[in-house]
Amino acid sequence: MFYRKVAILGPGLLGGSLALALSERGLAGEICMYGRSERSLAPVRERGLPFTLTTDPAAAVEEAEVVVLCVPIGAMGALARAILPSLSPFALVTDVGSVKKPVVDEVGAILAGSALWVGSHPMAGSEQSGFAAAHARLFQGAVTILTPESGAEAQASSEPDAGITRPVRPATPHGTVEAARMLWEAVGSRTLMLDPATHDRLVAEISHLPHLIAAALATLPADESLQLVGNGFRDTTRIASGPADMWTEILQVNRTAILAALDTFIATLTQTRTALQNNDAAAMKSLLVEANHMRARLGPPTPRSG
Repeated sequence: MFYRKVAILGPGLLGGSLALALSERGLAGEICMYGRSERSLAPVRERGLPFTLTTDPAAAVEEAEVVVLCVPIGAMGALARAILPSLSPFALVTDVGSVKKPVVDEVGAILAGSALWVGSHPMAGSEQSGFAAAHARLFQGAVTILTPESGAEAQASSEPDAGITRPVRPATPHGTVEAARMLWEAVGSRTLMLDPATHDRLVAEISHLPHLIAAALATLPADESLQLVGNGFRDTTRIASGPADMWTEILQVNRTAILAALDTFIATLTQTRTALQNNDAAAMKSLLVEANHMRARLGPPTPRSG
C-alpha cells in the first residue's frame, strides 16, 4: 500500500504518531501536516522531518488521497467546512475523535457527496499530549474502531434536533470502510466496526468514566498522604494527567453515556460501602475475585511508548 499524499490535520499526539508511522513504513510519498499556527507546528519543524507543514487547511488537503482530522471534537465541523472546496471526491476522510455520534452526524452531513467519509477512533492515546509525545509505534497492536453509518443510523440523523432537520445520508459504502481499515492496519492497528452510538456507550465505560474516576481519585489524598504514594496510586491515577481541556470536552459531549455508566458504578460503590459497613467479608471478597478475573481477561498491557 502506498499513498501519494496524506494530509494530517492536527500535529498532536495522534496526528503526529500517524505521520511518523506512515513515514517510518514508507507508506506515503508526501505527508502534509496542518496546524492552526506556526507555533503549533514548531515541534514538528524542530525535528527536521520530511513533512510539508502549513497553516492553511485547504492547501493541506489539495490532491490528498487520505485526510485525517486530528483536532478536538468541537473543531471538526468547522475544519471540514474549511477543507471542503479543496477535497477530491475520491479522498478518504476520517478522524481520531474519542466521541463518534456527534462527529459522524456533523462531519458526515458536511462532506456528503464531496468525499469518502467514515469515522475512526484509535484506542491508542496517552496521558501525554502534543507532538513531543508522538512516536511511530503508538498504534502497534492497538484497536482502532471504525464507525460507519448503517441505513438506520443515517435515517436517525434526519430527525429534528433543536429545530434543525438534517438531510438523510445513505449508509457508508463498503469501499470507504475498507479503505479506512487498510489505512489503520497498515500502521499496526487491529480494526473493528461499531455503529457510532454503540461506540459512544461502550467507550464511556472503558475510557471516559475511568478517566473521570481517576481524576476524582487523584484529588482525594491529603497533603500528608502524598509522601507515602507508591506505584499503586500512581498507576491508578496515571490517566488523570491527560489534557484538562480535551477531557472536559469529551465528558461534555458524551455525558449521556457517561452518566449511565456512572450510575452503574455508583451502585457498585454503594454495595461495597454496605459490605464494609457490615463487615461482610464474603461480599467484599466476591467483588475482589470478580475484579481479579476480569482484569486477567485483559491480558498484558499495551506498551505506551516505542
